[in-house]
Amino acid sequence: MTAPAPTLAEDPTLDDVPTAAVHDPAAVALVEEQISVLFQRAKLLWRRAAESVHPELQPVGYRMLSQLVHRGPTNAGTLADCLDTDKSVISRQARVLGDLELITVEPDPSDGRGRLFQATEPARELVLRTRAEMSQMLFGGLGALDAEEVEQLGAMLGRLNEAARPAVG
Repeated sequence: MTAPAPTLAEDPTLDDVPTAAVHDPAAVALVEEQISVLFQRAKLLWRRAAESVHPELQPVGYRMLSQLVHRGPTNAGTLADCLDTDKSVISRQARVLGDLELITVEPDPSDGRGRLFQATEPARELVLRTRAEMSQMLFGGLGALDAEEVEQLGAMLGRLNEAARPAVG
């Protein structure tokens, strides 16, 4: 039987992360739990978003397609960096997205051997519609907060992400 995974507070990979203050362990556990719930909901929404674009599309394919809609024509290396994955995943997903007629693949004019991936116009429309629906589902609860609370939440999440940067790269 394997040992349970360490909590964020116990994770030895976080030893290099500066701590500005010592916090109540129960409060830290609550934050950790709520972030976990948010991640699970986001994963579920990505799965639903992928299925709404095409029933055969996987979440990583949706994320790749979404990046292409956001960035325009993009090469495999840039997509791999954006999605924190390797080029083999990008190549597999590009084949799937191409077979589903969601992207086109063109030679990269700046690299004779490279290719640029681009979302098709129908895919772009689907992603934009899906993104709006997904955003409403995920962030619709912000309506319960006043404008100042939303700003504070955004600022706190930004600080949390910045503090986590050294630990996760």
